[in-house]
Amino acid sequence: MSNELKSNKKSKAKLEAVKPGRLKPRVALRKTPGTAGKVSFAQPEILQEKITVEEAKYFTRPQDALSKSALSNDLPAKYDRDVIVLQVRDPWWLFAYWEVKDTTYRRLESELGNLFDSAKKVLRVYDVSYIDFNGFNAHRLFDIEVSPNAGSWYIDTSSSGRSWCVDFGLRLADGRFIMILRSNVVATPLDGPSWITDEEWAVPEDLFARLYATATGLGGSPVRLKKPWDQLRQRAFSSGGISSGLLSPVRKKGQRNFWLIVNTELIVYGATEPDAKVTVCGRPIKLKADGTFSMRFALPDGEQVIPVNAKSSDGIDERTITPMVNKETK
Repeated sequence: MSNELKSNKKSKAKLEAVKPGRLKPRVALRKTPGTAGKVSFAQPEILQEKITVEEAKYFTRPQDALSKSALSNDLPAKYDRDVIVLQVRDPWWLFAYWEVKDTTYRRLESELGNLFDSAKKVLRVYDVSYIDFNGFNAHRLFDIEVSPNAGSWYIDTSSSGRSWCVDFGLRLADGRFIMILRSNVVATPLDGPSWITDEEWAVPEDLFARLYATATGLGGSPVRLKKPWDQLRQRAFSSGGISSGLLSPVRKKGQRNFWLIVNTELIVYGATEPDAKVTVCGRPIKLKADGTFSMRFALPDGEQVIPVNAKSSDGIDERTITPMVNKETK
């Protein structure tokens, strides 16, 4: 063995003798072309161990640590049952997801024959606001054709404050709709504050006075609070700002400060087709974009008859509902 080759081996041994715990650099040896028997050093290559360590930094745990038992605990793709669930996303959008058993599809295929192959999978959406839905009395309906393999869908209703139900089924080439699943009924919220007020939640006068005093820095002193509180109450109640408004009468000097006045109001609200013509007590009213309406009436003692009439835009259909309210004050 030549002295030059022995020298190369000694240099390689020195490079591999590194401190414990550190990666050993690996040096590749290669023959130089045209110099038979001579060996020269190539640049050190990146060790495979180092590559593994670098890649492992980007994983929470090594891939080989995932056991088969852990993978088997994943949720199943199907539960083998016929079901559809309808959920509310926001005032205008719904979300539906469903599953149909293979046996159900095979039964339909055998019953429908060639019509089954050309059928489209469809979500039929019903507006069932303010009614007991029986499958045929919806205010309106519309169809959404879904992808053949879809199991969920977002539905744009374009209306808020309504109740909805959805059927999943097949629309055949001859126009027939075969219902497979019917969802639960959901109600979307309004896209603004509710027009319905509830006197049960009115703030008591003494509590409102304390809140007003705290907000204006008057403290809890009755003397300091009396004048501004009386002025605020006069303005709010006289302008109708508080629906159960109590207006303090003029008192004579020395009269006890104890008083009570009670007023009541009636709220009439409902819904119909957005293009219908509606009258309340013979007076035309304007409907909202979704067909809803609301009105507030003073409610004096005695019987109040409030006929509500709705007529379709083409004048063919017409319905009248007459609430009758009897108030007696004791």
